[in-house]
Amino acid sequence: VQLQASGGGLVQAGGSLRLSCAASGRTFSNYDMGWFRQAPGKEREFVAAISWSGDSTYYADSVKGRFTISRDNTRNTVYLQMNSLKPEDTAVYYCAARRTLTGRLWPSVYNYWGQGTLVTVSS
Repeated sequence: VQLQASGGGLVQAGGSLRLSCAASGRTFSNYDMGWFRQAPGKEREFVAAISWSGDSTYYADSVKGRFTISRDNTRNTVYLQMNSLKPEDTAVYYCAARRTLTGRLWPSVYNYWGQGTLVTVSS
């Protein structure tokens, strides 16, 4: 599956952005999807994940209550709605996919990755 993330940009603290990730090449509903991010000088970290059906989601503690992951299987797209953004949310955000598995969404191995989209939150 090929993944293409978009929607990044510059936003002030307290603002909102919505990231999108369009998938192609395989049956989108066969995949659980995740968002990850990597800040300058830091390791990549998990942000959120959603099951193939959208019935199950999981969030990192740092974004819980502020970010919402969703998907539209008719559009082969997964979204990350980011509200109440903070400067520490500044990072390159990546979407990723794994073939649907039973069990928890995270931690897990996500095999397919898109290019990143940069989110910059100014204070």
